[in-house]
Amino acid sequence: MPPSFRRGLLAAVALLMVSAGVARAAGSQGSAALNPELPASVVAASFAPGSRWTPERAVYGTTSQNDVPVTMSDGTVLRANIIYPTDPRTGRVAAGPFPVLLTQTPYGKGSGGSSAPGSAEQPSAGASTGGANNYLAQRGFIEVVADVRGTGDSGGSWGIFDPVQTTDSITLVNWAARLPHSNGRVGTYGPSYLGINQLFLAGSIGPGSPLKAIFPMVAANDIYRDTSFMGGLIDSEFDEAYLGLTGGANTAYPLTDAAGNPPGSAGGAGQVAGVEADHAGGTASYHVGFSASTLAGGPTAYEGQYWLARDPGSLLGAIVANGIPAYLVGGEFDLFQRGEPLNYAGLQNAFDHRPVGAPMAPGQPVTGRYQLVDGPWEHLNGSSVDVDVLELAWFDQWLKGEDTGIGSTPTPLHSYDLGASRWDETTAYPFVGSHPQRLYLGGGKLTTTAPTRVSGGSDTLAWTGSGSPCGRPVDQWSMGALSIPSASVGVAAPCASNDAPSADDPATSISYTSAPLTRPERIAGPSAATLYASATTTDTEWVVELEDVAPDGTAVPLTEGALLGSLRAVDPTRSWAAGDGGYLLPYHPYTQGSDRPVAPGQLTRYDIEIFPTFATVPAGHSIRLTVSTADSPHLSPTTPEGANLAGGVYTLERTPAAPSYLELDVQPGS
Repeated sequence: MPPSFRRGLLAAVALLMVSAGVARAAGSQGSAALNPELPASVVAASFAPGSRWTPERAVYGTTSQNDVPVTMSDGTVLRANIIYPTDPRTGRVAAGPFPVLLTQTPYGKGSGGSSAPGSAEQPSAGASTGGANNYLAQRGFIEVVADVRGTGDSGGSWGIFDPVQTTDSITLVNWAARLPHSNGRVGTYGPSYLGINQLFLAGSIGPGSPLKAIFPMVAANDIYRDTSFMGGLIDSEFDEAYLGLTGGANTAYPLTDAAGNPPGSAGGAGQVAGVEADHAGGTASYHVGFSASTLAGGPTAYEGQYWLARDPGSLLGAIVANGIPAYLVGGEFDLFQRGEPLNYAGLQNAFDHRPVGAPMAPGQPVTGRYQLVDGPWEHLNGSSVDVDVLELAWFDQWLKGEDTGIGSTPTPLHSYDLGASRWDETTAYPFVGSHPQRLYLGGGKLTTTAPTRVSGGSDTLAWTGSGSPCGRPVDQWSMGALSIPSASVGVAAPCASNDAPSADDPATSISYTSAPLTRPERIAGPSAATLYASATTTDTEWVVELEDVAPDGTAVPLTEGALLGSLRAVDPTRSWAAGDGGYLLPYHPYTQGSDRPVAPGQLTRYDIEIFPTFATVPAGHSIRLTVSTADSPHLSPTTPEGANLAGGVYTLERTPAAPSYLELDVQPGS
């Protein structure tokens, strides 16, 4: 493991531990920082105009049956908690029948007690790792919280989104539909891992199943591109910290039976004694093998069979064909920042019989059956947005047959403008009214004028494998480890909200800044940087960051992108073209077959995908693009990639023959 990777890993683990601790504390205290509320305007825009639906009051109590065994098709036993609504007068399970809401977690469902996510003792999302929701149970829903195979109290072995988990999900849906007091209709909910497995389930279960609606929060479109890697480089800050913590997280809630007896006790859950201890060893073995193979440049370092089998975006068309509505929640600083609007566009395209991976067309018909609310959140607080009312309306509509109006909104895309600090209700992604704008790199400047023989030139950068530790990526890819603790004490997060203190190292980074804008311009959607450069090595690493710079020098980081030079190949059939020879969203295959060395000394084109943003840059502010050769601790090369990068010196061209540029999608005058 390279020293820079180890340093990044240790920093990421420390940050994630802090973030997880704050998440637990905030979850127990109801902190606004960890449970952001949606404004009434966004909730209202999710419904058809004139909708008269209002949330019903809580009329039921709750009771639970814990660690209920459910046998999978291969004989593996998973365990689930079932939370039933009860008659408040008698305390007995209410007659119903009720719809069933299912969620599956790899982080430990708990086995009772208010501290466990599966207890239905806490309102709203319960915890950033998911769990039962007493708001919904008290309004007439049975809830099932199951441990994913190989985690918590469930048998079997675990791997990230192993395909067998989707088979398990289908079995659980069919089992849940037949529970006592069930009306035979099932919905699913939950954030992150719990949201992604909903997409796999809904795309695989087939039409006519008991599954009638899903509500995935902060869920990926493409796990390889969205967060495991960026531009073909390992997202070490998130990946290794996540893998290292999973084994501990799924054994965090000690196994007991409904009476509180521990495994192996006279009256306890002896059948599952030692299950969690076995998982700890199993997950550790998985992590070691997976990490070693990936760091060595093995097949999992590329998009191949392993990642294609774990690609939720490939199932969007099937979700629509199966007739399953989906309400999505995303975060503009989330781990899955890239994929959440792509999920929305893909579902709307499929509903309109258009190619799933294409950009939506201007004026394209849309449906309220597929909605996205995309807010100013990192992963942990995006996982805990208070969506009780929306979930209730969604499941009342699709599981109880009530006409709530939530399936008929004319504006199913709800996006937060980071610059204007307001919500925008719209329909399409790319955003309505946006168009490509090219800004050329000049001598420290961004300009609409292409370089000439007089104004052109070049800049030199070096690769050292390390970069400034102060920047939004440190916060974003640690899931909010800076911003969440800062918000909890009422201060701005260092680096995440202003990276001006991290002065550029002229050897490894250089910035290009536009003139102050004469009118506001909204950067709306994906962007790309096209760089022409030569290098002294057989590989290159490019990192670009987009910023809003105020007249006083405050630099607000908006978004970033990266690319490993050897994986620069572009598939034009899957890219979103800008119409001027450039790309708004270049699609790189990232396969072993597409890997080709950089020729030292040869001018080479690099098309770098910049993850989407939605931000108005005010008049008087400037747009800045910073180009650098590293983003640590966020990104790391594999061992062989590091060897090919070592000692690299890059010459970035900005000449008439090689005009490096930034391609933005903008809404002028927003």
